[in-house]
Amino acid sequence: MIRVLIADDQELVRTGFRVILDAEDDITVVAEAAEGEQAQRLATEFAPDVVVMDVRMPVCDGIEATRWITAVSDAPRVLILTTFDLDEYVFDALRAGASGFLLKDAGADELLHAVRVIAAGEALLAPSITRRLIEDYARRPVSNGASPAGLDDLTPREIEVLRAVARGLTNADIARELVVSDATVKTHLARVFAKLDLHDRAQAVVVAYESGLVRPGE
Repeated sequence: MIRVLIADDQELVRTGFRVILDAEDDITVVAEAAEGEQAQRLATEFAPDVVVMDVRMPVCDGIEATRWITAVSDAPRVLILTTFDLDEYVFDALRAGASGFLLKDAGADELLHAVRVIAAGEALLAPSITRRLIEDYARRPVSNGASPAGLDDLTPREIEVLRAVARGLTNADIARELVVSDATVKTHLARVFAKLDLHDRAQAVVVAYESGLVRPGE
């Protein structure tokens, strides 16, 4: 069962999401928060698998709440809700540890798909948001030129896998491109995550772009 915490300052939005999610046999909404600090408290109390997090909330916004929630061990995945597909705050959400993004006007099927993908440990880096989001994000100046800790420890094959993830390829796509099995790709990816201290693919994409391993358009 996928346990979900909904964090949004609009009660109507929370109610709508709860109705959609609770109707599924494999998903249950365990709590609702109307602002970021409440989301932090409820995440600790209920230990959800996925937090559906609005970016703009009073008291503590979704970015700060995401940063706090994803900083703990065995942290829940965070699915960011945004009104615009190039919301400026989404870039900060990536750095804060968000695992995916969803437009607030998305359909019920998209919401359910997003929650399941995030819960499975994947990153929701697709459809209308992703490529423009990542490319615009990657063009922004990096605060410093230092390589992330652990990057030099990656093997050539692990770097290939990291680059492929940053290009938006699935494990199956990577396996075909590198002519290896899906299991081998998962092993390489697990080692990349461990060496770079990453939670999921979204953070791997950030590292790949910030370190210069991948550039927009590649």
